[in-house]
Amino acid sequence: MRIIDARVAVSSPGRNYVTLIVETEDGLTGIGDATLNGRELAVASYLRDHVCPLLIGRDARRIEDTWQYLYRGAYWRRGPVTMTAVAAVDVALWDIKGKAADMPVYQLLGGAARDGVMLYTHASGETLADLHEDFQAHLDQGFKAIRVQSAIPGLEKTYGIPAPGGEVYEPASGSRPQEDRWDTAPYLDFAPQMVASIREEFGYGTHLLHDVHHRLSPIEAARLGKALEPHRMLWIEDPTPAEDQSAFRTIRQHTTTPLAVGEVFNSIWDCQQLITERLIDYIRASVSHAGGITHLRRIFALADLYGVRSGSHGAGDLSPASFAAALHVDMSIPNFGVQEYMGHRPPADEVFSVSYSISEGHAHPGDVPGIGVTFDEEAAARHPYDPKYLPINRRLDGTVHDW
Repeated sequence: MRIIDARVAVSSPGRNYVTLIVETEDGLTGIGDATLNGRELAVASYLRDHVCPLLIGRDARRIEDTWQYLYRGAYWRRGPVTMTAVAAVDVALWDIKGKAADMPVYQLLGGAARDGVMLYTHASGETLADLHEDFQAHLDQGFKAIRVQSAIPGLEKTYGIPAPGGEVYEPASGSRPQEDRWDTAPYLDFAPQMVASIREEFGYGTHLLHDVHHRLSPIEAARLGKALEPHRMLWIEDPTPAEDQSAFRTIRQHTTTPLAVGEVFNSIWDCQQLITERLIDYIRASVSHAGGITHLRRIFALADLYGVRSGSHGAGDLSPASFAAALHVDMSIPNFGVQEYMGHRPPADEVFSVSYSISEGHAHPGDVPGIGVTFDEEAAARHPYDPKYLPINRRLDGTVHDW
């Protein structure tokens, strides 16, 4: 089953996506997501110029060999561009393998460990009243786990709050990064009030999550975790920048609020210490950024040994192909926790057709062979790439801070 063609499509159907298309001599086609928000052209050119030529003539069934060939062969490895490119190839090959076996990928991975995958979604608002209204709307849709974010009084802009109009949240914008202002003190005062208001209004029957988005020092994150303990959070996400994994020891020493991290991780080495020292409760690495299905399964297998559960990143800047691949992994692992779900902006459904289904806060990848997603290259060509950048953050005195 030799590969005869590998090509890249960069499109903007609602958001920017990089899609790898791999074809075999047997007439099978696999797709993989290579989107890296703000670095789409870097990944696309790396795939097109350095990876796709190496795939021609390879046996599509030898997924592990191809993974090691691309990872070890790069020599300077583990970077986000390299790992996202490797991930796209890996998912495309699993897609082909599923089609060749006439099975959905989760069956190839060992079969279903559960009937469906619990999702968490995002509720937000410019005011607490707006947040409560949005929270109720998600409850009405059947979601059992909801992330809560609200504008912080005194700050002009706050992460996680979509612009008016009801579209799926998209922080990237413009040909240059937008600059936001940040002040930690009012956030630390307001966040516990926000969560308390949700619990007072809606009780404890729903899993609550909150994204700190890397903005606190370890001791500040510990203070926040301690303040949130009475509200029984499912987790607080990215409480501090995770480049120094040992920083999580400080947080762990001061609070029992569960911790989640990993959407910016590229490999198992980024979270080895966090997992083996039980410094986190959920690992949020994603298929598209952590080396594909092959490598993400290694991360989750390590996590399982130490009681750490999965909570994969699933923002809308990861394409439907990435979300579908995540669901197949989620279905098959023993230590699944929860899967992020944001949805995709139209006209993504013109470009991607999916077999996964969502009902009552749960998802199933479907039983179509492969990952269950098709990609329409002609439709993608009608939506040319539109450069956008994620914001940067500055403290009130102008110092650059983590966004």
